[in-house]
Amino acid sequence: MRNFRDLEVWQSSVLFVKRIYIITGSFPQEEKFGLVSQINRCAVSIPSNIAEGCSRSSQKDFSRFLQISLGSAFELETQIEIAKELGFVDVILHLEIITELNVIQKRIQSLKKYVDSKV
Repeated sequence: MRNFRDLEVWQSSVLFVKRIYIITGSFPQEEKFGLVSQINRCAVSIPSNIAEGCSRSSQKDFSRFLQISLGSAFELETQIEIAKELGFVDVILHLEIITELNVIQKRIQSLKKYVDSKV
């Protein structure tokens, strides 16, 4: 079993979740059960799937959970784009969020590539 807490990508994605929660806290109240809920759940899914994958006994299972985490990261990127289009996120904040998310996506992909090489 791997210790997910030692993974930089898990650490950075947990901090990213905190940032997302702060940002979605400023969205309109009527979005609480719509886009806010979807964005928050998606963001939480990123480090959660990394952690769950670490509990798996095989590299193949770990890789599959990293793929799920990466999928959540891309889904979140789409939701952030929608939030920008709806005017909930300004252009500068949007760029900051997407840039940070892209770094996390690349880290997950790199870790997945490494894990896949060990299968």
